[in-house]
Amino acid sequence: MIRYGASISLDGFAAGPGQGRENPLGVGGMQLHGWMRELAVWREKAGVGEGGAENASAKVLEAAGANLGAYVMGRNMFGGGPGPWGDDPWNGWWGENPPFHLPVFVVTHHPRPPLECDGGTTFTFVTEGPEVAVALAREASGDGDVMIGGGATVARQCLEAGLVDELTFDLVPVLLGAGVRLFDGTRLPIELEQTSVVEAPGVTHLTYRVMRRS
Repeated sequence: MIRYGASISLDGFAAGPGQGRENPLGVGGMQLHGWMRELAVWREKAGVGEGGAENASAKVLEAAGANLGAYVMGRNMFGGGPGPWGDDPWNGWWGENPPFHLPVFVVTHHPRPPLECDGGTTFTFVTEGPEVAVALAREASGDGDVMIGGGATVARQCLEAGLVDELTFDLVPVLLGAGVRLFDGTRLPIELEQTSVVEAPGVTHLTYRVMRRS
């Protein structure tokens, strides 16, 4: 199964304006992940300390990580900004031990050798587009699922190509007012069947099965 998941604001933004090294999710964008950072299960996995909340979001987060074999992400989610990587490329937002612990395929216009990190994460940079990245992730995942994370452009292209089987949105009650919308100006050839709604403190988790229009 190919899955896409993202936290979004009530007015439909997956990131605020002005994304960059100082604001990886744009101005105000970190509010979209406040619900997750409070969870004990997330804090343990991220290695940021003990304690944290136990609520309905914990099971949602655990389910999102179940049966995963590989990830696909866009250049912004990896980090480093637009343009060529340069002679001494930045290794993204994730540090020496990223939380993925699986193969990650990064869609970019600029070639770069694979980046092996501690904990089993290897970033492979794919310049042939999202469809090739998803194909490589499928091969690497074996019997596991592929998660497409972040990246509105990558998500739209994968949906247009009929590659996504399931969508999960973590709807956060904040209004960013500007930034990156997931589906702005896009008419996709799909229909959605709602399969799950989970209410939790500070967030509502919505899951949809993706069906192609006849």
